Amino acid sequence: MTQQIELSGVNKYYGAYHALRDINLAIPKGAFVALVGPSGCGKSTLLRSLAGLETISSGDLVIAGERMNDMPPRKRDLAMVFQSYALYPHMTVEQNLTYSLRIKGVKKAEAKKAAEEVAAITGLSDLLHRYPRELSGGQRQRVAMSRAIIRHPKAFLFDEPLSNLDAALRVHMRKEIRALHDRLGATSVYVTHDQVEAMTMADHVVIMRAGVIEQQGRPLDLYDRPANRFVAGFIGSPAMNFIPARVAEDGRSVLLDLPGSQVLAIDFSLPPGHAVLVGIRPEHLKIASAGQSGFDVSIAAVESTGATTFVTTATTPEITFLLNERSSLEAGEKVRLTFEGKNIHVFDAESEQRLGT
Repeated sequence: MTQQIELSGVNKYYGAYHALRDINLAIPKGAFVALVGPSGCGKSTLLRSLAGLETISSGDLVIAGERMNDMPPRKRDLAMVFQSYALYPHMTVEQNLTYSLRIKGVKKAEAKKAAEEVAAITGLSDLLHRYPRELSGGQRQRVAMSRAIIRHPKAFLFDEPLSNLDAALRVHMRKEIRALHDRLGATSVYVTHDQVEAMTMADHVVIMRAGVIEQQGRPLDLYDRPANRFVAGFIGSPAMNFIPARVAEDGRSVLLDLPGSQVLAIDFSLPPGHAVLVGIRPEHLKIASAGQSGFDVSIAAVESTGATTFVTTATTPEITFLLNERSSLEAGEKVRLTFEGKNIHVFDAESEQRLGT
């Protein structure tokens, strides 16, 4: 598979601050890659380094087979879509779209035709003569994307483009951006702090923390087999529960730090007494049937969204579980929870790395 963008051993320093640490990433032509992580993790710095807005300190950046380390932004042939839209307020939509073509010397009639073609793709045909102040947030974002599309770049770079929109419009625009990516056969790199955006839009998700790529891969692979506690807790909403435990004398089971001295078999061996964290996602915890084994908890809070009920326990550590229905549970009630061993994740308590298969 042809790689459109390749980063090898890329580092970025701001003085003594190490912002990007040995980044290795290959993005195939036509892929949709999401860079996701908490604020300050380095995802926007990485995107700006791709665009040439930041200079990498070491390593190699290759775009379409050409080393780009010292190439200025205008020669990288990448189109960036910003969170703030960055539209020219004194220009109409059509003028915003054709600006990059006009400065390249493209004839007016040809530029106008290109703008009309792109506007037809992005649903802006009736808005070409309006100014940005006359558009909604979603329409402005479509103009920003259209301005990128008209250049036919080697890749699109999206820097948290939906964070200024309300929740319903964000969901709608997620679908629009992904559909547009598929229609154009484009290569897209998308920065977001929202793991739901990353999971639902991308073919390949890169999870970053403190300038390091913690894990990368297909969205559901990251969800099902997180490499460490950070990834496990970051991917999934509500977040995974983590329960302290110790390996039992047989080395093939763990004793959970929960009421009732819960013992759970594991399908690999560990040294007896070894401290671990057992991860269990909220959707895998169930209320036990009569006579079924489990552990007893008191309810601290119940939150219903209508179709789903989120329940938090009064335990230490706090545990969250989901009910895919309306519930009459109330704070202070006691319930017994159970889960299947096949759904657990085991992490080393000290290194927080995944253990076993």
